[in-house]
Amino acid sequence: MAEPQPATVQEGADVEDETPSIPKSAEDRKAAAALSSVAARDDDAAQPAKEVDQEALGKAIKNLDIGAGTAGAAKKEPAEKKKVVKVDQADVALVMDELDLSKIKATDLLRAHEGDAVKAMEVFVTASA
Repeated sequence: MAEPQPATVQEGADVEDETPSIPKSAEDRKAAAALSSVAARDDDAAQPAKEVDQEALGKAIKNLDIGAGTAGAAKKEPAEKKKVVKVDQADVALVMDELDLSKIKATDLLRAHEGDAVKAMEVFVTASA
């Protein structure tokens, strides 16, 4: 069976737990301090959460909604300015194969260059390099 253990050894105890080492470098000391602060936060998690000011929270959410609304409006304008360009499916297939792009990206690239496959591929290659 198993060998008998000395009385000072506890079953399941790690060697590191028995002999704590003092970090030698400043970086190691910072890491050890960060780890100990994380452990301290875990202990604090057992305490009840602080009350949240509902009024301040409501104002913050309203401000976020207003900010998101203006940003969304700014993003919609360039989308409306896109030209309607009919793109040949053979050109889409060519761009997909040559540039290893998805169908959507190849179509967008061709629309941006007015359906000209050669111009679209030249611009794509020079922009990537």
